[in-house]
Amino acid sequence: MELPRPTLRDVLRARAVVRRYLAPTPLIRYPALDELTGTETYVKHENHQPVGAFKVRGGVYLMSCLPEAERRRGVIAASTGNHGQSVAYAARLFDIPAIIGVPEGANPLKVASMRALGAEVLFHGPDFDAARGFVEDLAAERGYRYIHSGNEPLLVAGVGTLTLEILEEQPGIDAIIVPVGGGSGAAAAATVAKAVDPAIRVIGVQSEGAPAAYRTWKAGTPVETPAIHTFAEGLATRTSFSYPQATMRDLLDDFVLVSDAEIRAAIRHYLTRAHTLAEGAGAAPLAAALQLRAQLEGRRLALILSGGNISEEQLRWVLSDA
Repeated sequence: MELPRPTLRDVLRARAVVRRYLAPTPLIRYPALDELTGTETYVKHENHQPVGAFKVRGGVYLMSCLPEAERRRGVIAASTGNHGQSVAYAARLFDIPAIIGVPEGANPLKVASMRALGAEVLFHGPDFDAARGFVEDLAAERGYRYIHSGNEPLLVAGVGTLTLEILEEQPGIDAIIVPVGGGSGAAAAATVAKAVDPAIRVIGVQSEGAPAAYRTWKAGTPVETPAIHTFAEGLATRTSFSYPQATMRDLLDDFVLVSDAEIRAAIRHYLTRAHTLAEGAGAAPLAAALQLRAQLEGRRLALILSGGNISEEQLRWVLSDA
């Protein structure tokens, strides 16, 4: 059965719930970034969310809508970290048991956060897709409510509230750049932005070391990449997700790939020019803005900074390249 696509009306419904639990995040313009990008650059600080990433918006809204029987059985999800933190945070909020499957070698900062929020964390396989297969089998075997990180209409509607906040505070925004792992953030941003004004450009960005969503969007058919070669775990998926891809294919204006070197440079720019901490996925939109400077110059640009969960080891490595 084809899942219904969320509309602006659905996002407005989600906002009525999300705003009860999560305060709006700051949207800040940094002149030092303006100089770097050639645009009027506004940063949407989703790294200020309780779990440091925008996915918590979707987790809170989805969990608020679960029927009582599903709440009693508990929820399960697979994640490289940010989706898992979102599910763990929302499950704790609504007193629902949660299990998160993560790949071996997952970001220890994110694993510690999930455990601190009360979720049971299970390690399986070398990457997200291996953990996802394990979790899907476990959900079917034990009857847990499986929360997919992309193919969830309620999750996408909840995530769309961040774009509402951007456009309400700065209605003159011309373009929005969104990091893409599975694509829920880009699908949500495009849904809201195009409903407000079809002229707003929405641009997705993914790591060139994990380009499954990008290649699927370009080809128009599902593409799987055999391996992942990026430190930005929030962008690291070997497969694309059909639900957000359908919206992205219709509404996304552009999609670019950035290298790990460009992402590392963007993390350093955020530190030195905006005094803020970004993980790889969170810095990718700034890396894309620098890559697209010639076509974006002179516009009002919003960068979605999600998230801020960079480990100490990753940060040392990033700074060692300065």
